[in-house]
Amino acid sequence: MQSNEPVIYFAAPPFPYFMDCGRSIYSPGDEHPNRRNMGVFDLILVERGTLYIGEEDLEWEVKAGRTLLLLPDRYHYSIRPCEEETSFVWVHFRELGEWGVAGGTEPAFADRDHHAARFGTPPYTIRLPQFGTLPGAPGGSGEGERLLRLIERSLSGAVWERQRLFEELLRSLDLRRREPAGSPAESVAERTESYIRAHYAEPLTAASLSEALHFHYNYLTRCMKRVNGLTPMEYLEECRLEQARLLLLRTESSVAAVAEKVGFETAPYFSRRFAERFGISPLRFRQRHTR
Repeated sequence: MQSNEPVIYFAAPPFPYFMDCGRSIYSPGDEHPNRRNMGVFDLILVERGTLYIGEEDLEWEVKAGRTLLLLPDRYHYSIRPCEEETSFVWVHFRELGEWGVAGGTEPAFADRDHHAARFGTPPYTIRLPQFGTLPGAPGGSGEGERLLRLIERSLSGAVWERQRLFEELLRSLDLRRREPAGSPAESVAERTESYIRAHYAEPLTAASLSEALHFHYNYLTRCMKRVNGLTPMEYLEECRLEQARLLLLRTESSVAAVAEKVGFETAPYFSRRFAERFGISPLRFRQRHTR
């Protein structure tokens, strides 16, 4: 993917949810319909041939093995008819959370911490290329093909399996998960995570992380954001809050003592961050779960 290709960012949780899918086969001379404001995301996986599609001021030739994600609030149109028999799988889905489009810098999502607190899981940003490459063989294999098979089954018997396969498809396209195993960014991110998990209770700073790991903090941040979507200091706070939650459940230490044990400088700041993260104060969390 070229650096100037749009990237679609989805703040999660909540994760996008599957609606419908199908396979379309165009003969030479057929063309994709023109549509405006569909209201759903339209993920196209081309199996053979070439689709010629535009969206607003962007135009693509989508060949076999390529993917295109059409946005729900844009105008889509055919550039020209197909020149050969063309087959593609389409997947419609919706997004309940925030989403945005950017060329390279992740947009700021105002409600991501609120959603993370509601769902009790660290915030994550799914990054999908608008024009990308389908992992594996393009000829009717993988999650798209299995989704098509499930469409033939009753809704009650297949609804959970469809969502699971859809999420696997998104995961395979997620640019963050495509970071090659053993790549420099992945290696640096793993070293950073390991160091933070071992030293989270200590007064870690950007300078001390940089000194311990022998990389400039800006580079550590780029690697961490690319691989898991969090900066080192955000990851540090996640570790501290998760450990605090365990201590609140498993010990009788005071809230102030728990805050000190996991590395927070003051109990009030710890309580505020805990409440923002989990939607409940440390004391009420303990009372609710240890009765």
